[in-house]
Amino acid sequence: MTPGRDAGPPLTLGTAGHIDHGKTALIIALTGINTDRLPEERSRGISIELGYAPLDLPSGRRLSVVDVPGHERFVRTMVAGASGIDMFLLCIAADDGVMPQTREHLAVLRQLGVADGVVAITKADIGEPGLAAEEAAELVRKDGPSCATFSSRPASS
Repeated sequence: MTPGRDAGPPLTLGTAGHIDHGKTALIIALTGINTDRLPEERSRGISIELGYAPLDLPSGRRLSVVDVPGHERFVRTMVAGASGIDMFLLCIAADDGVMPQTREHLAVLRQLGVADGVVAITKADIGEPGLAAEEAAELVRKDGPSCATFSSRPASS
């Protein structure tokens, strides 16, 4: 164990959300690591495979981050990545709001029993973050994991 590091159990944070809602951009902003490592991912601007990055918290605790693809064609990859997570980071773009893969990813999290997480309202600089947060709160109350509580944070990505 590294001196000063929190000795708590390992935790894994997994992204969730619709394609192009800023999941990877938010992970880059938080960790400095681009989890899209394949040339095809970078040229197309979409995640295809699972991406990984460490996230060091101010407490000294380190989270393992799993960045999942948001495109409907890659839902199996999303499920594979989400199957081992402890908490979620659900990204909802302020310019789009809740979309089909937002709902699908939340349903996967519910089925896997992942109830702890946060909603990030991304692209807050080009959309209506307040409206997206209201829509997100309703989605989490209605379709989220049974013991989930709602918390959102606007972000620009």
